[in-house]
Amino acid sequence: MLTEVTATRYVTPLREGGSLPGIVEADDLGTYVMKFTGAGQGRKTLVAEVVCGRLGRRLGLRVPELVAIQLDPVIGLSEPDQEVQELLKASGGLNLGMDYLPGSLGFDPLAFEVSPEEAGRVVWFDALVNNVDRSWRNPNLLVWHGDLWLIDHGATMIWHHNWPGAAASAARPYDASDHALARYAPDVASAAAELAPRITEELLDEVTAEVPDAWLLGEPGFEDPDAVRRAYARALLDRAATIHERITLGAPSGPRVPQPPGWLTDHLGPWPHTAGESAGTDSGAAGRTAEGSTR
Repeated sequence: MLTEVTATRYVTPLREGGSLPGIVEADDLGTYVMKFTGAGQGRKTLVAEVVCGRLGRRLGLRVPELVAIQLDPVIGLSEPDQEVQELLKASGGLNLGMDYLPGSLGFDPLAFEVSPEEAGRVVWFDALVNNVDRSWRNPNLLVWHGDLWLIDHGATMIWHHNWPGAAASAARPYDASDHALARYAPDVASAAAELAPRITEELLDEVTAEVPDAWLLGEPGFEDPDAVRRAYARALLDRAATIHERITLGAPSGPRVPQPPGWLTDHLGPWPHTAGESAGTDSGAAGRTAEGSTR
């Protein structure tokens, strides 16, 4: 089971995600990104985080450590944001914490190179769990101490939202054309040869056992939490053997890298610029670039 800690202080909300996660401190002196059972996506998001996070780590991918966090809603009474207060009130009890990586940066393809081997491992893993939320629009990747880290797996295994159709859903192909790492020529074949044999029934039993019973109770069509765990394991085991044959890497639906703003490029002619262009426009553009940078 996940290590269990108790939240001692709510630090700040993270408004980048739709579920409004927050940074909290806990009684083990750790700092965590906390995801709440009372968020709109519900407890299945937390189940997906645990299954994918634990499975990724067992496969050698860098995923922050996960813990179960006991939350007393009283710690949010001083929070001035009404939305945050309501979320904390709705999330008393057991929630999910992801180890906070201080100083990490959001993945930027213009500043960080990824080998075809590592890209292939990430793409294959995302295909296995059907991750629809690691695109060039929203990579859900961090760079920490020079290494690539995978975060936010709540939008995976979409078949668990409709268990009667899970077998058919889990058999579908995976379109990686818009994947955040598609531009790095991911070596999916090598990744499949290395990782697929490691997806065993025993491994999946161990991974799904990490999910707290409280997040699996009352699932329609299942008699108990262990039956739900077996359903997750069955879908992933069936998918692992052949998903590499059904991964598509085509042309992206849009630009894969950030584009410079029009105010910076519209007035510039082909390089090299003339002396007048450099004196009259370039210095102002450079100043605005520095001031407008988000990194």
